[in-house]
Amino acid sequence: MAPPRYTPTEEQRRTVRTMAAYGIPQDAIARVVRCSEPTLRRAYRFELDTAVTEANARVAQCLFQQATTPGNIAATIFWLKARAGWREKQLVEVSGPNGAPPEPQKVVVVIREFGGAEDNDPVEGKPEPRLIEGQRA
Repeated sequence: MAPPRYTPTEEQRRTVRTMAAYGIPQDAIARVVRCSEPTLRRAYRFELDTAVTEANARVAQCLFQQATTPGNIAATIFWLKARAGWREKQLVEVSGPNGAPPEPQKVVVVIREFGGAEDNDPVEGKPEPRLIEGQRA
């Protein structure tokens, strides 16, 4: 004879919906309502599928109310960054003494030509390394 079919009560449905909304893992929820994980997924499919969305909607509603209440600057800024795409810009300005443009930097370029038996041996007949001085644009 087959075991009796699992039939959830309304109280168990509320428990599953609440726990799923809080992010409790399904194995823990199954232990609380005393069923296996496959039975939990079969018997409480709707609750598991909708609980997180409903919880997010309630939190969003609360945040929206906070963000639109005068004086709650933090909630307003968070909403605008998260939902309206606002971003903070950091402007870095470089200047020399007394706000003047910075002085150009001198750059020294060393050109070395190597070859021969080992890479560090200068090639006979090639000029010695030379220095070229210039300025960075």
